[in-house]
Amino acid sequence: MATTEAPIYEIEHVSKYFGSVIALKDVSMFVRPGEVTCLLGDNGAGKSTLIKTLAGVYKPDEGENRFEGKRVDLDSPRDALELGIATVYQDLAMIPLMSIWRNFFLGSEPTRGVGPFRSFDVDLAKQVTRDEMAKMGIDIRDPDQPVGTLSGGERQSVAIARAVYFGAKVLILDEPTAALGVKQAGVVLKYIIQAKQRGIGVIFITHNPHHAYPVGEHFVILRRGQIFGDYAKDEVPLEQLVQMMAGGADLEVLSHELEEAAGSDPDLEAAARELRQESGASE
Repeated sequence: MATTEAPIYEIEHVSKYFGSVIALKDVSMFVRPGEVTCLLGDNGAGKSTLIKTLAGVYKPDEGENRFEGKRVDLDSPRDALELGIATVYQDLAMIPLMSIWRNFFLGSEPTRGVGPFRSFDVDLAKQVTRDEMAKMGIDIRDPDQPVGTLSGGERQSVAIARAVYFGAKVLILDEPTAALGVKQAGVVLKYIIQAKQRGIGVIFITHNPHHAYPVGEHFVILRRGQIFGDYAKDEVPLEQLVQMMAGGADLEVLSHELEEAAGSDPDLEAAARELRQESGASE
């Protein structure tokens, strides 16, 4: 698809093999500054392998990663972080019993003093945590509150704010709304928009097109380790995106099989009709 601005991060013709298993084959995608690229795929589509390739966990067997127009070889997630590529995984890598501010600075604690007199600057850590969370629209009255007492959406906001504070230019979000209800998913989508408005390129991985469509400008559909579709928002309506994600042809076959098995069972017949409607097949 045509681009109007140079991508900040892209992969070109990437393939990844695990022995005889083809996890990714000839995958290309990009994200631009201040935009959200949504990577959509069902379970087993190859999303996890692609995330780890983008984040420096895996090295591609073929193809290359390019950051700000230059080829980069990522030997570890730390290499990606140093470039400004931050990944927020679904499990968030947080310690529930620790306070919000301790989780915010986990592994990158600010200090004061020198030499043997250096100590953790607790006051600075608490103030920065308050300020950064406020920028995400959350008022933290007590930064000593254990992070495990926060809602799922609020924990996601801590992880996103932390990545932004530590200089992320590209933010990779692994299924951030998967385990959330409608209201909390909406909260996370708001934070994604705020990160985009701050000029960060966001790669939003999800299997739910209803979550992706309101925030995305660019949609990449992954199926069985290959690119099935690559569209700008004005090129694909939500209904078409839902149908492609659902696998229209597969649903049509399944509906026929269900109809044959239904016999005179009204519940099975109703389920078969619903599948045919989702697949876009005519009655």
